[in-house]
Amino acid sequence: MRNSIPAYVRVPVLFFIIWVIVELFVGTPHDPAFMNNPMILLFLGFVLLLIIAIEAIIAALENVMFQSLDEAAKARYLSTKTSSPKIVEWVKKTYIKMLGSKPIEKEGEIILDHDYDGIKELDNDLPPWWRYGFYASIVFAVVYMLRFHVFDGANQYDELESTLEIAKMELEEYKKNAKDLVDFDSVTVMTDPADLANGKIVYDAYCVACHMPDGGGGIGPNLTDEHWILGGGIKNIFHTVSEGGRSGKGMVPWKSTLKPIEMAQVSSYILTFQGTTPANPKDPEGDIWVEE
Repeated sequence: MRNSIPAYVRVPVLFFIIWVIVELFVGTPHDPAFMNNPMILLFLGFVLLLIIAIEAIIAALENVMFQSLDEAAKARYLSTKTSSPKIVEWVKKTYIKMLGSKPIEKEGEIILDHDYDGIKELDNDLPPWWRYGFYASIVFAVVYMLRFHVFDGANQYDELESTLEIAKMELEEYKKNAKDLVDFDSVTVMTDPADLANGKIVYDAYCVACHMPDGGGGIGPNLTDEHWILGGGIKNIFHTVSEGGRSGKGMVPWKSTLKPIEMAQVSSYILTFQGTTPANPKDPEGDIWVEE
């Protein structure tokens, strides 16, 4: 199977798979990982060189195995090979050139004079792909130093701060449309008939016993006048419903019973009592509330 897939196909495909995996685990939704972090680019370059080196070693081993075959086996092997397009031949020649290795029949030209127990050493130069990779790492180091240590380019801390700012804005935008996440700071008066209808259901279930169906007050204060013990307005009413009234003699907190959206709905419904005339209004309690 490996022989049926040429190296010029295997190398980019394998590199692309590794690149995608890195992006899935390191990349952000906004920019590719190698753009935000130059070390990722260096890592991908190292991976590419490593893949090429492995392919070169395999090719060299295959060449050694081919040279060890007899003439008949070589002929049979070569007969299975088909002619390749020019671009493929160019890739193969470039690939062999980047290896920088001499064929076995020419190794005598680079054998050193000394030997030890019959073991001789070849005077091989570093392969071109290794040298070019080393030069590229030097260029990368210079660019990295200039960008981050001379010109104070954006670093990981800056990226973290910008990401947090984006996350905060996205969270605030989400809270505007996510009613279940409503709190004291984000609650607003609900005017949608469906929300007010749900607020009336909550009011009838939990508030009528103390405030009467028409909001005129009984055990609890009158909700139709302008006087409020703990402050009026949607935020103060929501806070009172959530946290309860005055300690020891006020309303119990409902935050453990009602959902935030239900507390916002019933608070908005309570505001609809303002200006109405109940059947038996209770005397005003607290101070007159003026909306800021």
